[in-house]
Amino acid sequence: MQGNINAGGRGRQTLSNIDFYRRVPKDLTEATTLGALMSILAMGVMSVLFFSETWAFTRTSLETAISMDNNEEPQIRLNFNITLLDLHCDYVSVDVWDSLGTNRQNVTKNIEKWQLDAEGNRRIFSGRNRETREVRHEEHDESLEEMHEDGVHAKPLTKETFQAFLDENEMAFVDLYAPWCIWCQRLMPTWEKFAEEVEENNMPVGVGSVDCVTEAELCRNERVMAFPTIRWYQHGKAVSPDYKMDRTVAALTGFAKRKLEMDEKFKDWDKREQDPEKRKRYREMNAYSRAEHPGCQVSGHLMVNRVPGNFHIEAKSVNHNLNAAMTNLTHRVNHLSFGEPGFAQIRKIKRAMKLLPEAHQQFNPMDDTMYHTSEYHQAYHHYIKVVSTHLDIFGGWYKTTSYQFLEQSQIVYYDDVNVPEARFSYDLSPMSVTVKKEGRKWYDYLTSLCAIIGGTFTTLGLIDAVLYKFFKAKKL
Repeated sequence: MQGNINAGGRGRQTLSNIDFYRRVPKDLTEATTLGALMSILAMGVMSVLFFSETWAFTRTSLETAISMDNNEEPQIRLNFNITLLDLHCDYVSVDVWDSLGTNRQNVTKNIEKWQLDAEGNRRIFSGRNRETREVRHEEHDESLEEMHEDGVHAKPLTKETFQAFLDENEMAFVDLYAPWCIWCQRLMPTWEKFAEEVEENNMPVGVGSVDCVTEAELCRNERVMAFPTIRWYQHGKAVSPDYKMDRTVAALTGFAKRKLEMDEKFKDWDKREQDPEKRKRYREMNAYSRAEHPGCQVSGHLMVNRVPGNFHIEAKSVNHNLNAAMTNLTHRVNHLSFGEPGFAQIRKIKRAMKLLPEAHQQFNPMDDTMYHTSEYHQAYHHYIKVVSTHLDIFGGWYKTTSYQFLEQSQIVYYDDVNVPEARFSYDLSPMSVTVKKEGRKWYDYLTSLCAIIGGTFTTLGLIDAVLYKFFKAKKL
């Protein structure tokens, strides 16, 4: 028993020998006024250093670096929303080309169109950019010259005779064409045959045709944007929209008969209706023609290869030849960006971008910009340099890759026979920018706090000891 007690005592004595924090008996310490002052000074210095270190810990610094782009994704997403102020949705075609040989015409996937009103607001949803249905044409045994042997039935119209023709005929159907247009050439015998059919059936419809090459001014006044334009006139005014169905004698005749039947029903009702208010209201409804303002908003996204290329918006149609003299490519870029636009990612990017200087926020510099062309035969071409931007935000907790770009635009002039296009040429830089928010590590902060406490305590303790000895020696 006694041996166990002695062994325990020796163990505790051995353990106490390695005590770093040995206690000084209280009766061996002395409190002095100088020590109190130095303690107050020590607490003040430690407080100032503590708050300064905490402030430095909460602050972060922005670091940027340029390096070779190691992005291995084969494609990049291109997002766009563009308003064409003077081009009908039926004629808007989005094409893609790149240096690898990609050449996609009239891309339809993931693209939507909205028809606009005169104020530029979205009015009619034109649906997904689907493939346009090809209208049917009719083949005839007789040539156009043979049909003309008994006279020309579709009356040729000029600037001088056009309005008089509309005044003479309460209902008129007019083909505005160009002799060089292949679709117009296929329609000519059908149109002449249709005029014969109208005469044989004694239909009260005037059938005419206008050569827009010789009567260019007349066609400009009528805003003919494509050939052939087949337009119905009633009481001297054009009725919108233009005829866009099959170009056969049966289809044209059926359309004219439906127009006549509707007009007859209205006239019969107008005679029987006694209420003047109703008659006035329905007359206005009958005279109403939905204006077809030639404006279109096209939006969507394209998956393009990570090589130099372009996408361009061009006036094109599978059933018409576009009138180059009337193609106006004035447009407004509502939005243009590269990369994935997922909602969560956009929210995180916007939150991260608030921390970045303006020089590092060139993600959509073209947004809400108008590119106006004051004359025909010209269009803007845009040249875009895309730079991968790697964001490392919040101490590495959030990383993403976005795309900034720089843009230059200029007006390009076209020959009179060429249809202009709004072109967006892009090229991806081989270099990338890394934007990193750097902050101090938590363990660095704790180490600094310990150093502040220990260093201040030790330093002021040494100063206190020196001053104590100095003043004590003077007293002696």
